Amino acid sequence: MPGAQDSRARVARRIATAAAYGGGGLGLLGAGLAGVLFTESRLAVRAVGLLEGDPPKADGVYGDVFADQRSEAQEPLVLAFLGDSTAVGLGVRRSRETPGALLATGLAAVAERRVRLVNVAVSGARSDDLVRQVRLALVARPAVAVVIIGANDVTRHTPAAQAVRQLGEAVRDLRTLGCEVVVATCPDLGTIKPVRPPLRWLARRVSRQLAAAQTIAVVEAGGRTVSLGSLLGPEFAARPEMFSSDRFHPSAQGYATAAMAVLPSLCAALGLWPQAAEQEPQARREAVLPMAVAAATAAGQSGTEVAATGSGAGGKRWALVKHRLRFGLPEAAQPGESAHAHGTESANSQPGSDDVRAT
Repeated sequence: MPGAQDSRARVARRIATAAAYGGGGLGLLGAGLAGVLFTESRLAVRAVGLLEGDPPKADGVYGDVFADQRSEAQEPLVLAFLGDSTAVGLGVRRSRETPGALLATGLAAVAERRVRLVNVAVSGARSDDLVRQVRLALVARPAVAVVIIGANDVTRHTPAAQAVRQLGEAVRDLRTLGCEVVVATCPDLGTIKPVRPPLRWLARRVSRQLAAAQTIAVVEAGGRTVSLGSLLGPEFAARPEMFSSDRFHPSAQGYATAAMAVLPSLCAALGLWPQAAEQEPQARREAVLPMAVAAATAAGQSGTEVAATGSGAGGKRWALVKHRLRFGLPEAAQPGESAHAHGTESANSQPGSDDVRAT
């Protein structure tokens, strides 16, 4: 809806501006609505199931099928994963079902090169943990990093401008050292089954506003974003199998769906996305929009990528919005198939436990 989109754009720009100038007190809701959200969220937490055990570890080398076709001296491409339990893959039982493993396998197939996954994400993390995670990730000298963060900032009431500023600084630090960055923005928390109205409406509004503000900060810092909001919204709401047993975190099928939305942008960030895909008329749906409008548009549309239009000041005022063609991951990346040769895997891995309000 144009009205809602315009409002989201204005709020996103206000939050991003407050973040840029060091503001931390600008919230996404007024005090009255925040009080309702807090009260209702405590009731929702009681209805959410618990996951037991630790998230599966997926760090390792993927795509060894390409080792014989390339010089042994060529080092694997390093993919870093940062963020919260969605980045860890909480909710699945096998490492090959985690988003990191799925994207590492997909990237290896497109690049025809081995990919080493380094995952420093932590269940329950908020944006203030990104400083530590960036420091750990940079030790591996990643070529590209995927960041999934924001849900815990919403559920634990982090001031929006503060969370956005911390994300922007993390992206800037990674870009300074030559690492490409793709951020999957805050998902739509209004799809969680235990969440009832009016909390559901507030959660949807807050998470989409945060996603739009994140987009502005990330693109202005030199990264690109992919919206998970609407992708994990209507589709997840209509398909219970997309959730794990706690009805909060994605299932293996849910993570695979999200990974397929992020993979094209991940490849494009490295200049690897097939030119044929870019030339398909149905795939080439793109527009150059004012930054705040682009951010608001992406927050409400599935798998939408937002990137800068170019270098210089103009690149911070305007953004390229692109709806990339999504394609299935290679067979090896599908849940139940072998994903890599050297990454850790345990057939008996159990989904992890975490604060039920954390993703």
